[in-house]
Amino acid sequence: MGAEAKPQGEKKSGIKRLTPGEVLFNENDPAESLFIIQKGQLRLYRPKGRGFIEIAILRSGEVIGEMAYFDEKSSRRSCSAAAIVTTEIIEISFKAFEKTMSGLNPWFKTIIQTLADRLRTTNDKLKQLESNSLGYAKGGGSGDYVFFHNADIVKLFTTFFMAFKAHGESVDGGVMLHHSVIKFYASDIYGTSEVKLEEFRLLLENEGFLTVANDQSNLPNNLIIRDIGVLRSIMIFLNGQRLLEDDKKIQLTDKAIKFVKTIINELAGNTATEEFVSVDLTEILDRLANEGIDKDHYREIVDASLAKELIIDKGNKIFGKVHYQKLRKIYPALLIMNAVKRVNESKSQHKG
Repeated sequence: MGAEAKPQGEKKSGIKRLTPGEVLFNENDPAESLFIIQKGQLRLYRPKGRGFIEIAILRSGEVIGEMAYFDEKSSRRSCSAAAIVTTEIIEISFKAFEKTMSGLNPWFKTIIQTLADRLRTTNDKLKQLESNSLGYAKGGGSGDYVFFHNADIVKLFTTFFMAFKAHGESVDGGVMLHHSVIKFYASDIYGTSEVKLEEFRLLLENEGFLTVANDQSNLPNNLIIRDIGVLRSIMIFLNGQRLLEDDKKIQLTDKAIKFVKTIINELAGNTATEEFVSVDLTEILDRLANEGIDKDHYREIVDASLAKELIIDKGNKIFGKVHYQKLRKIYPALLIMNAVKRVNESKSQHKG
Protein backbone atom coordinates (compact mmCIF):
# COMPACT_ATOMS: atom_id res chain seq x y z
CA MET A 1 0.00 0.00 0.00
CA GLY A 2 0.97 3.64 -0.45
CA ALA A 3 1.35 4.18 3.28
CA GLU A 4 4.22 1.67 3.61
CA ALA A 5 6.06 3.21 0.65
CA LYS A 6 5.86 6.77 2.01
CA PRO A 7 8.91 7.94 3.98
CA GLN A 8 7.87 8.56 7.55
CA GLY A 9 8.77 11.86 9.19
CA GLU A 10 10.04 12.33 12.70
CA LYS A 11 7.21 14.69 13.69
CA LYS A 12 6.01 14.25 17.24
CA SER A 13 2.37 13.89 18.20
CA GLY A 14 0.77 16.32 20.62
CA ILE A 15 -1.67 19.20 21.13
CA LYS A 16 -1.23 22.50 19.27
CA ARG A 17 -2.98 25.81 19.96
CA LEU A 18 -3.42 28.22 17.04
CA THR A 19 -4.36 31.88 17.29
CA PRO A 20 -6.81 33.44 14.77
CA GLY A 21 -5.10 33.71 11.39
CA GLU A 22 -2.18 31.47 12.35
CA VAL A 23 -1.15 29.07 9.58
CA LEU A 24 -1.07 25.36 10.39
CA PHE A 25 0.68 24.49 7.13
CA ASN A 26 1.19 25.97 3.68
CA GLU A 27 0.58 24.48 0.28
CA ASN A 28 3.55 22.28 -0.80
CA ASP A 29 4.87 21.88 2.76
CA PRO A 30 6.05 18.30 3.47
CA ALA A 31 3.16 16.19 4.80
CA GLU A 32 4.29 14.36 7.93
CA SER A 33 1.25 14.44 10.23
CA LEU A 34 -2.52 14.42 10.32
CA PHE A 35 -4.57 16.60 12.66
CA ILE A 36 -7.82 16.28 14.63
CA ILE A 37 -9.59 19.55 15.43
CA GLN A 38 -10.43 19.49 19.12
CA LYS A 39 -11.85 23.01 19.33
CA GLY A 40 -12.29 25.88 16.87
CA GLN A 41 -12.25 26.16 13.07
CA LEU A 42 -9.72 25.90 10.25
CA ARG A 43 -10.03 27.27 6.73
CA LEU A 44 -8.51 25.47 3.76
CA TYR A 45 -7.37 27.65 0.87
CA ARG A 46 -4.96 27.90 -2.03
CA PRO A 47 -3.02 31.11 -2.77
CA LYS A 48 -3.93 32.68 -6.11
CA GLY A 49 -2.27 35.88 -7.27
CA ARG A 50 -2.98 38.54 -4.65
CA GLY A 51 -5.79 36.52 -3.11
CA PHE A 52 -6.95 33.03 -2.27
CA ILE A 53 -9.13 30.24 -3.54
CA GLU A 54 -11.28 29.32 -0.56
CA ILE A 55 -11.86 25.56 -0.37
CA ALA A 56 -13.56 24.58 2.87
CA ILE A 57 -14.12 25.18 6.58
CA LEU A 58 -13.37 22.38 9.06
CA ARG A 59 -14.72 22.37 12.62
CA SER A 60 -14.43 20.56 15.94
CA GLY A 61 -14.25 16.78 15.55
CA GLU A 62 -13.05 16.82 11.93
CA VAL A 63 -9.74 15.49 10.62
CA ILE A 64 -7.30 17.25 8.29
CA GLY A 65 -4.21 15.96 6.48
CA GLU A 66 -5.11 12.28 6.58
CA MET A 67 -5.16 11.80 2.79
CA ALA A 68 -1.45 12.53 2.57
CA TYR A 69 -0.90 9.38 4.61
CA PHE A 70 -3.03 7.12 2.45
CA ASP A 71 -2.15 8.63 -0.94
CA GLU A 72 1.43 7.91 -2.02
CA LYS A 73 1.16 10.73 -4.59
CA SER A 74 0.55 13.33 -1.85
CA SER A 75 3.87 13.69 -0.05
CA ARG A 76 3.24 17.46 0.13
CA ARG A 77 0.24 19.52 1.21
CA SER A 78 -2.22 20.22 -1.61
CA CYS A 79 -3.51 23.41 0.05
CA SER A 80 -2.89 25.73 2.99
CA ALA A 81 -4.69 25.65 6.35
CA ALA A 82 -5.10 28.45 8.89
CA ALA A 83 -7.13 29.03 12.05
CA ILE A 84 -10.24 31.21 11.79
CA VAL A 85 -10.66 31.48 15.56
CA THR A 86 -8.54 30.28 18.48
CA THR A 87 -8.19 26.59 17.66
CA GLU A 88 -6.86 23.54 19.45
CA ILE A 89 -5.73 20.54 17.39
CA ILE A 90 -4.22 17.16 18.10
CA GLU A 91 -1.27 16.40 15.84
CA ILE A 92 -0.61 12.73 15.09
CA SER A 93 2.59 11.93 13.22
CA PHE A 94 2.35 9.46 10.35
CA LYS A 95 4.85 7.28 12.18
CA ALA A 96 2.57 7.06 15.23
CA PHE A 97 -0.52 6.61 13.04
CA GLU A 98 1.16 3.75 11.15
CA LYS A 99 1.40 1.76 14.37
CA THR A 100 -2.38 2.00 14.76
CA MET A 101 -3.10 1.27 11.09
CA SER A 102 -0.88 -1.81 11.03
CA GLY A 103 -3.47 -3.70 13.09
CA LEU A 104 -6.36 -3.07 10.64
CA ASN A 105 -7.52 -5.29 7.78
CA PRO A 106 -5.92 -4.57 4.37
CA TRP A 107 -9.32 -3.87 2.75
CA PHE A 108 -9.69 -0.74 4.88
CA LYS A 109 -6.64 0.83 3.26
CA THR A 110 -7.96 -0.16 -0.17
CA ILE A 111 -11.16 1.79 0.45
CA ILE A 112 -9.23 4.84 1.65
CA GLN A 113 -6.92 4.66 -1.37
CA THR A 114 -9.99 4.81 -3.62
CA LEU A 115 -11.32 7.83 -1.76
CA ALA A 116 -7.93 9.52 -2.07
CA ASP A 117 -7.96 9.02 -5.84
CA ARG A 118 -11.43 10.55 -6.08
CA LEU A 119 -10.37 13.50 -3.93
CA ARG A 120 -7.35 14.12 -6.14
CA THR A 121 -9.63 14.17 -9.20
CA THR A 122 -11.84 16.73 -7.46
CA ASN A 123 -8.80 18.88 -6.66
CA ASP A 124 -7.75 18.81 -10.31
CA LYS A 125 -11.19 20.08 -11.31
CA LEU A 126 -10.94 22.77 -8.65
CA LYS A 127 -7.72 24.06 -10.17
CA GLN A 128 -9.48 24.44 -13.51
CA LEU A 129 -12.12 26.64 -11.90
CA GLU A 130 -9.80 28.88 -9.86
CA SER A 131 -10.32 31.91 -12.07
CA ASN A 132 -13.92 32.06 -10.88
CA SER A 133 -12.73 33.41 -7.54
CA LEU A 134 -11.01 36.45 -9.01
CA GLY A 135 -12.44 39.91 -9.38
CA TYR A 136 -12.47 41.60 -12.78
CA ALA A 137 -11.62 45.14 -13.66
CA LYS A 138 -13.56 47.36 -16.01
CA GLY A 139 -12.98 46.46 -19.64
CA GLY A 140 -12.71 42.76 -18.89
CA GLY A 141 -9.21 42.70 -17.41
CA SER A 142 -8.34 40.79 -14.28
CA GLY A 143 -8.86 42.92 -11.18
CA ASP A 144 -8.16 42.52 -7.47
CA TYR A 145 -9.36 39.42 -5.70
CA VAL A 146 -12.75 40.09 -4.07
CA PHE A 147 -14.01 37.64 -1.47
CA PHE A 148 -17.28 39.34 -0.52
CA HIS A 149 -19.07 41.14 -3.35
CA ASN A 150 -21.88 43.53 -2.41
CA ALA A 151 -24.43 41.07 -3.78
CA ASP A 152 -22.99 38.35 -1.50
CA ILE A 153 -23.52 40.46 1.61
CA VAL A 154 -27.09 41.41 0.68
CA LYS A 155 -27.87 37.76 -0.04
CA LEU A 156 -26.37 36.60 3.26
CA PHE A 157 -28.30 39.19 5.27
CA THR A 158 -31.46 38.13 3.46
CA THR A 159 -30.68 34.49 4.27
CA PHE A 160 -30.13 35.17 7.96
CA PHE A 161 -33.19 37.39 8.30
CA MET A 162 -35.54 34.92 6.58
CA ALA A 163 -34.18 31.88 8.45
CA PHE A 164 -34.29 33.55 11.87
CA LYS A 165 -37.73 35.03 11.17
CA ALA A 166 -39.19 31.69 10.07
CA HIS A 167 -37.46 29.27 12.42
CA GLY A 168 -35.86 31.27 15.25
CA GLU A 169 -36.67 30.49 18.89
CA SER A 170 -37.01 33.30 21.42
CA VAL A 171 -34.44 32.96 24.21
CA ASP A 172 -32.85 35.23 26.79
CA GLY A 173 -30.70 37.62 24.82
CA GLY A 174 -32.53 37.41 21.50
CA VAL A 175 -33.56 34.83 18.90
CA MET A 176 -31.74 31.51 18.55
CA LEU A 177 -31.31 29.28 15.50
CA HIS A 178 -29.20 26.17 14.89
CA HIS A 179 -26.35 26.55 12.43
CA SER A 180 -27.68 23.64 10.34
CA VAL A 181 -30.82 25.63 9.44
CA ILE A 182 -28.77 28.61 8.28
CA LYS A 183 -26.52 26.28 6.32
CA PHE A 184 -29.55 24.72 4.60
CA TYR A 185 -30.91 28.12 3.55
CA ALA A 186 -27.54 29.46 2.46
CA SER A 187 -26.23 26.39 0.62
CA ASP A 188 -29.29 24.56 -0.68
CA ILE A 189 -31.60 27.49 -1.41
CA TYR A 190 -29.30 30.44 -2.17
CA GLY A 191 -26.22 28.57 -3.37
CA THR A 192 -23.83 30.35 -1.02
CA SER A 193 -20.50 28.61 -0.44
CA GLU A 194 -19.84 27.25 3.04
CA VAL A 195 -16.65 29.29 3.27
CA LYS A 196 -18.47 32.58 2.70
CA LEU A 197 -21.19 31.56 5.13
CA GLU A 198 -18.65 30.87 7.88
CA GLU A 199 -16.72 34.07 7.24
CA PHE A 200 -19.97 36.04 7.35
CA ARG A 201 -21.00 34.37 10.59
CA LEU A 202 -17.62 35.22 12.10
CA LEU A 203 -17.97 38.80 10.86
CA LEU A 204 -21.35 39.17 12.60
CA GLU A 205 -19.88 37.71 15.78
CA ASN A 206 -16.84 40.00 15.74
CA GLU A 207 -19.03 43.08 15.26
CA GLY A 208 -21.32 42.11 18.13
CA PHE A 209 -24.46 41.25 16.13
CA LEU A 210 -24.33 37.53 16.89
CA THR A 211 -23.31 35.27 19.77
CA VAL A 212 -22.74 31.52 19.73
CA ALA A 213 -23.86 28.93 22.30
CA ASN A 214 -23.45 25.18 22.56
CA ASP A 215 -26.23 22.92 21.30
CA GLN A 216 -27.45 19.64 22.82
CA SER A 217 -24.33 17.90 21.51
CA ASN A 218 -22.18 20.47 23.34
CA LEU A 219 -20.96 21.90 20.03
CA PRO A 220 -20.97 25.66 19.25
CA ASN A 221 -23.84 25.55 16.75
CA ASN A 222 -26.60 27.66 18.31
CA LEU A 223 -26.57 31.16 16.84
CA ILE A 224 -28.22 34.00 18.76
CA ILE A 225 -29.18 37.36 17.20
CA ARG A 226 -30.14 40.05 19.69
CA ASP A 227 -32.49 41.89 17.31
CA ILE A 228 -33.39 40.38 13.93
CA GLY A 229 -35.01 43.69 12.96
CA VAL A 230 -31.47 45.09 12.73
CA LEU A 231 -30.68 42.44 10.12
CA ARG A 232 -33.59 43.65 8.02
CA SER A 233 -32.61 47.32 8.27
CA ILE A 234 -29.01 46.52 7.32
CA MET A 235 -30.21 44.40 4.39
CA ILE A 236 -32.41 47.22 3.08
CA PHE A 237 -29.70 49.87 3.49
CA LEU A 238 -26.97 47.80 1.80
CA ASN A 239 -29.25 46.87 -1.07
CA GLY A 240 -30.05 50.55 -1.60
CA GLN A 241 -26.36 51.48 -1.51
CA ARG A 242 -25.55 48.74 -4.01
CA LEU A 243 -27.76 50.41 -6.60
CA LEU A 244 -26.15 53.86 -6.26
CA GLU A 245 -23.25 55.34 -8.18
CA ASP A 246 -20.01 55.24 -6.18
CA ASP A 247 -19.94 59.00 -5.60
CA LYS A 248 -23.42 58.88 -4.07
CA LYS A 249 -22.77 56.03 -1.63
CA ILE A 250 -22.23 56.70 2.06
CA GLN A 251 -18.61 55.79 2.76
CA LEU A 252 -17.06 56.64 6.12
CA THR A 253 -13.69 55.64 7.54
CA ASP A 254 -13.48 53.64 10.76
CA LYS A 255 -12.59 56.80 12.70
CA ALA A 256 -15.57 58.69 11.30
CA ILE A 257 -17.79 55.77 12.31
CA LYS A 258 -16.33 55.92 15.81
CA PHE A 259 -17.27 59.64 15.80
CA VAL A 260 -20.83 58.65 14.79
CA LYS A 261 -21.03 56.12 17.63
CA THR A 262 -19.86 58.72 20.16
CA ILE A 263 -22.45 61.23 18.96
CA ILE A 264 -25.23 58.62 19.14
CA ASN A 265 -24.24 57.78 22.72
CA GLU A 266 -24.14 61.49 23.59
CA LEU A 267 -27.67 62.02 22.25
CA ALA A 268 -29.13 58.76 23.62
CA GLY A 269 -32.74 59.26 24.64
CA ASN A 270 -33.06 62.54 22.78
CA THR A 271 -36.71 63.12 21.86
CA ALA A 272 -36.29 66.14 19.58
CA THR A 273 -38.65 66.04 16.61
CA GLU A 274 -36.60 68.17 14.19
CA GLU A 275 -34.58 66.41 11.49
CA PHE A 276 -31.19 67.75 12.59
CA VAL A 277 -30.36 67.79 16.30
CA SER A 278 -27.76 70.11 17.90
CA VAL A 279 -24.92 68.45 19.81
CA ASP A 280 -22.07 70.00 21.82
CA LEU A 281 -18.89 68.53 20.30
CA THR A 282 -16.36 70.40 22.45
CA GLU A 283 -15.73 67.64 24.99
CA ILE A 284 -16.30 64.90 22.42
CA LEU A 285 -13.48 66.23 20.22
CA ASP A 286 -11.20 66.46 23.26
CA ARG A 287 -11.88 62.83 24.17
CA LEU A 288 -11.54 61.52 20.63
CA ALA A 289 -8.28 63.38 20.04
CA ASN A 290 -6.48 60.61 21.94
CA GLU A 291 -7.60 58.21 19.21
CA GLY A 292 -6.52 60.45 16.35
CA ILE A 293 -10.09 61.52 15.60
CA ASP A 294 -10.66 65.20 14.78
CA LYS A 295 -12.77 67.69 12.83
CA ASP A 296 -11.76 66.10 9.52
CA HIS A 297 -13.66 62.97 10.51
CA TYR A 298 -16.71 65.07 11.34
CA ARG A 299 -16.30 66.52 7.84
CA GLU A 300 -16.83 63.01 6.45
CA ILE A 301 -20.19 62.91 8.21
CA VAL A 302 -21.08 66.31 6.76
CA ASP A 303 -20.07 65.23 3.24
CA ALA A 304 -22.37 62.21 3.62
CA SER A 305 -25.29 64.63 4.28
CA LEU A 306 -25.64 63.26 7.79
CA ALA A 307 -24.63 66.47 9.58
CA LYS A 308 -24.35 70.23 9.16
CA GLU A 309 -21.20 72.35 9.27
CA LEU A 310 -19.54 73.00 12.64
CA ILE A 311 -20.46 76.16 14.55
CA ILE A 312 -18.10 77.82 17.06
CA ASP A 313 -19.76 80.23 19.51
CA LYS A 314 -18.23 83.21 21.29
CA GLY A 315 -17.11 81.00 24.15
CA ASN A 316 -15.18 78.78 21.72
CA LYS A 317 -17.61 75.93 22.22
CA ILE A 318 -18.02 73.73 19.15
CA PHE A 319 -21.48 72.62 18.06
CA GLY A 320 -22.74 70.45 15.26
CA LYS A 321 -26.15 69.53 13.94
CA VAL A 322 -26.58 65.87 13.07
CA HIS A 323 -29.32 63.76 11.51
CA TYR A 324 -29.67 61.82 14.77
CA GLN A 325 -32.44 59.38 13.85
CA LYS A 326 -30.83 58.48 10.53
CA LEU A 327 -27.43 58.02 12.17
CA ARG A 328 -28.97 55.64 14.70
CA LYS A 329 -30.69 53.69 11.96
CA ILE A 330 -27.74 53.24 9.61
CA TYR A 331 -24.94 52.93 12.18
CA PRO A 332 -25.08 49.07 12.22
CA ALA A 333 -24.86 49.02 8.42
CA LEU A 334 -21.88 51.37 8.47
CA LEU A 335 -20.10 48.98 10.84
CA ILE A 336 -20.84 46.05 8.52
CA MET A 337 -19.68 47.87 5.40
CA ASN A 338 -16.28 48.60 6.90
CA ALA A 339 -15.98 45.12 8.41
CA VAL A 340 -16.59 43.63 4.95
CA LYS A 341 -13.98 45.95 3.50
CA ARG A 342 -11.42 44.75 6.06
CA VAL A 343 -12.17 41.11 5.26
CA ASN A 344 -11.73 41.72 1.54
CA GLU A 345 -8.48 43.60 2.10
CA SER A 346 -7.07 40.85 4.31
CA LYS A 347 -7.91 38.18 1.74
CA SER A 348 -6.52 40.15 -1.20
CA GLN A 349 -3.03 40.05 0.30
CA HIS A 350 -0.93 37.06 -0.70
CA LYS A 351 0.15 35.20 2.43
CA GLY A 352 1.59 32.20 0.70
